[in-house]
Amino acid sequence: MWPSLISKAKQGGVHAIDTYVFWNLHEPQPGKYEFSGRNDIVRFIKEVQSQGLYVCLRIGPFIEAEWSYGGLPFWLHDVPDIVFRSDNEPFKIENEYQNVERGFGDKGPPYVRWAAAMAVGLQTGVPWFMCKQDDAPDPVINACNGLKCGETFVGPNSPNKPAIWTENWTHYYDVYGNAPRIRSAENIAYHVALFIVKMNGSYINYYMFHGGTNFGSNGSAFELTSYYDPAPLDEYGLIRQPKWGHLKELHAAVSSNESTRTRTPVVKLDSKEIWEELHESIAVFDKTSLKSNILLEQMNTTKDTSDYLWYTSSYEQSEEQSTTIRVNSLGHVLRIFVNGKFIGAYMERRASGLENVRIGDKDLWNLSWGYQSKFDAPKGNDPVALNLGTMGKGQVWINGESIGRYWISFLNPQGSPSQIWYHIPRSFLKPRDNLLVMFDEEGGNPLGISVDTFQHEPVKQTITMSRSAASTCKQQTPIFALFSNANAVSL
Repeated sequence: MWPSLISKAKQGGVHAIDTYVFWNLHEPQPGKYEFSGRNDIVRFIKEVQSQGLYVCLRIGPFIEAEWSYGGLPFWLHDVPDIVFRSDNEPFKIENEYQNVERGFGDKGPPYVRWAAAMAVGLQTGVPWFMCKQDDAPDPVINACNGLKCGETFVGPNSPNKPAIWTENWTHYYDVYGNAPRIRSAENIAYHVALFIVKMNGSYINYYMFHGGTNFGSNGSAFELTSYYDPAPLDEYGLIRQPKWGHLKELHAAVSSNESTRTRTPVVKLDSKEIWEELHESIAVFDKTSLKSNILLEQMNTTKDTSDYLWYTSSYEQSEEQSTTIRVNSLGHVLRIFVNGKFIGAYMERRASGLENVRIGDKDLWNLSWGYQSKFDAPKGNDPVALNLGTMGKGQVWINGESIGRYWISFLNPQGSPSQIWYHIPRSFLKPRDNLLVMFDEEGGNPLGISVDTFQHEPVKQTITMSRSAASTCKQQTPIFALFSNANAVSL
């Protein structure tokens, strides 16, 4: 998808592609590096170069980005004396540090100065900037992130620095259970023009111009698998109007096509004969491989290789006795089974693992779980997605590739699922016999799943920008950058 995405960005008037470097993707284990396939960042940068665009590289390695651990590999937890986001010898280099700087007291400012000196000392010959860091030391450029940087930015902190906007949010990122809030094309364009006029802005970077998909478990807590789908290029790489066209006009073109996205069910997986149901073995205390006298913290126990962990214990209770189980949990969802029988579900706040379990006055602590089916790839080149509207909560794999978490049963305030369609890149598909494997925690109905294709239907419309804004753009000749998250471009 890279060449097409870059080409569409260029057609929209973008001059540079902005992308992260994801430490946890490139070094999943200490000293074991991964730069092949979707992780081939050099190949990606060369593709940008081949189309005549520049690259703005956000090296992190802490990147935020609504990404699992902000891009830090989980194995850092095992480094002795590690302290994240501080002037701490085992780990340094940051992003959006001003958000947390005060929490580190007098260790915060020296860390900022060290990071700036380290970057400049590399003598790369290109400018360095710090997002949301008003005190960025010379010659590092302080930059603004937000919706209205023409109104909120404090401005360059020295006269020899340009005014740059590193994240002009084209949408409000979505989480499960929230109602989506759409930012209009007019509002985005107005604040771009205002930043150019009021701040003499010379660089505006869209976050995101193309959002993409949080494949696997890469999204942060409660983050939708679909990331910034209402961006000018949607999750599937299709042009979304009027945003794309309105911004293209802002960037100097004269007209665009209004369009809507249509969905076409191509393959319906509604036959019981094509599905195979799998069952997970119920955890039995005497046969567990790991035992402890305390409740183990989940992430450090699984080393983040799984979203799931069985906690099982055994105790004696008389048949006449009636009691209540109470659980303090930091997980998204907890499901409780007593003697193999499901007795309830529990939803909590954003963290992980069990804190305490009590049955009465004692401290303690056969689920249908999976389905698989095969289907043929839809013909043509239209983007493909799974319609999972009849499922509950879980994860999906296509030919062994995780296409992410789904959570249909978590409804927003309007009573609708936050996301129903889940993107399958065509590069994941074979012409025939694609294996779909699902892990559903809640026993959804797989017979309602369909494989759909997406198209945009164009409707002719001309969008006119104000003459004053157009003339300002020509005078200032700002650089517009597409922010392409690695989950967006499948880096």
